[in-house]
This record gives sequence, structure tokens and C-alpha cells, in this order.
Amino acid sequence: APLSPLYQSNFPTIAKKKHEETGKVSMPPASLRRHPSRCLQSPSISRTTILNFARRLSALLVLLSSFTFAHARRFPPPNLNNSMSAVQRTRRPIVTGTSVLGIKYAGGVMLASDTLCSYGSMAKFKDARRIATIGGRESCDPATGAPLPPTYGTLVGAGGDYSDFQSIVDMLTADALQEQCEGDGDVQTAAETWSYLRAVLYARRNKMDPLWNDLIVAGIDPESRAPFLGVVDKIGTAYEEDMVATGFGSYIAIPIMRDRYRPDLEEGEARALLEDCMRVLFYRDCRALNRMQIAKAEVDGTCLISEPYEIETSWDAPAFRSANKDGGW
Repeated sequence: APLSPLYQSNFPTIAKKKHEETGKVSMPPASLRRHPSRCLQSPSISRTTILNFARRLSALLVLLSSFTFAHARRFPPPNLNNSMSAVQRTRRPIVTGTSVLGIKYAGGVMLASDTLCSYGSMAKFKDARRIATIGGRESCDPATGAPLPPTYGTLVGAGGDYSDFQSIVDMLTADALQEQCEGDGDVQTAAETWSYLRAVLYARRNKMDPLWNDLIVAGIDPESRAPFLGVVDKIGTAYEEDMVATGFGSYIAIPIMRDRYRPDLEEGEARALLEDCMRVLFYRDCRALNRMQIAKAEVDGTCLISEPYEIETSWDAPAFRSANKDGGW
């Protein structure tokens, strides 16, 4: 009888030929007398093939591990337990300062700000100085050789997030130091600093990671000796004006300055006007303080920032004494 196809596939070739010639079945060897499914033998793999495969697998694992490490360094995962994670953004500033005022006068330009930084709604830091001097020309006293204060520097005052203001000051100071190290005598003017800050704040706004500051930039041009006064806000909007203010001062102080401003104001008149505006802001702005600073840049290149001092205030006005039934004035 013919063999089944299953047995035919498992029989040796010699047994098949003998069956075809004689018609008799030749028994397979004893090693193959098992279930047909167990008669299939695994192919032999040489030791060299195994070693080559292990080498290639090891090289692939090394490549994958290096790629994973480089990817982790470039794109770190969010760390929910670390407030300094690189993927976080400032959505709501916490430590903030309020108004900064600026005005041009006959001899230069002047800024004013208080020294309060509020932690949320709490008046916490009362010596936060929010006006800084950037750059300027270095010089020495001809008689003694002692270094003199830089001339034709740039005044930068900021309202908003105080840590972002510190970051901006560090950035501008590094740029000014680089220019000084070049030794070509050029300094970045106030107008150039204002234009540079406009580009920086607009770029950060486009990255959805803005610097939460409204900045006032003031100074004197070394060539034309003309005063400069400009504003940049946190989304890169910039403009120049004879009188400027940030924060709540743009609503309360600007009308006062427009009413009393003259292009030929003397230095004392400009200072008195700024102090009156800061006094009104102390009365009306709950984030303001009666401790303030004055900074000025004069046409001869002098750039000074005063020490903090307190302005006189009075709550004896009848409007402050008589409150309405709802608790307001």
C-alpha cells in the first residue's frame, strides 16, 4: 500500500526508493521511530554566526543608549516636583513692582519709582530698587587717576515681575561689558538699548515665554546730546514720548503730568512733579509705597540714581476721612 504523505516526508530517501522498486516497506531507523511531528530536526547554527549576531546586537544597544541620553539632555521631561523645570512658563508673576514714571526736562530726563515689591497682595519687600544704570563711557580723574562714574549710561526702570527685571539687567550688563572689552570707544546708547529690548521682549512673547515687565528706558545721546525716553511692554509694544508711566501710573499719573508739563521744566520742577505723582499713587494704588527713588541723566553725560527716601503724605483730606456706607470713598 502506498505510504501517506506525512510518512513520505519523514522517511529517508533510500527507504523511499526501495519502496518504489520492491513495493515493500523498509522500516526507518530506531532514532526516527517516533511521532511524525518530532521527526523534524532543527538546523545547526555555527558558533561564528552566534558571535557575529551578539556583536551586532551589542553595537545596536550602545547606539540606542547614546541616542536616548542625548535626547534626554536636549528635551528633558517635565519635573512636577521642581519649580525650575525647563518646560515651565511664568503664567502669573508673584513678586511684582508697580508704577515707574519718566519725564523730560530742560536739562535731561528723569525717572521715579517706589521701592516696594509685593508678594501677591502682601507688601513684602520694601527695599526693591527697580531702576538700574547700564553701560556708559569709562573715564578716570586726570589728577589722581581714580575711576569716575560712567558717563552717557542708560537708565532702565521696570514694573512687573522683579526676577525678570533682574534677568534683563544681567543680560544688558553682559552686553555692555562685551562692548567695553572690545575697546573701540563705542557705547550702546539709550535709543539702541530701547530698540534691542523691544526685539527681545517681542521674541520672548512669540515663544509663549514672555518677560513680565513694562520697561522705561532713558538716557542722553552722546553725539546729539538729545534726551531720550521710551517705553517697552512685555509683548514688545514700544513708543517714545516726553512723559511716560507704567502700571497704575499710566492711568493716574499721566493726566497729572500732561496738565503740568512744559518742555522748559527745570530740574527742581520736574522732581516736584514726579513726587506729586508718586504721592497720589501712594494714596490710590494699593501696591505703591511712599518710599521712592529718583534717577536722572543730564545732557553733560552725568547719570545718577538717588538713595531711597520717603515723601511726605497726609490722610487729613475730608475725602479720606468720610467713608461711604459701602466702605469706599
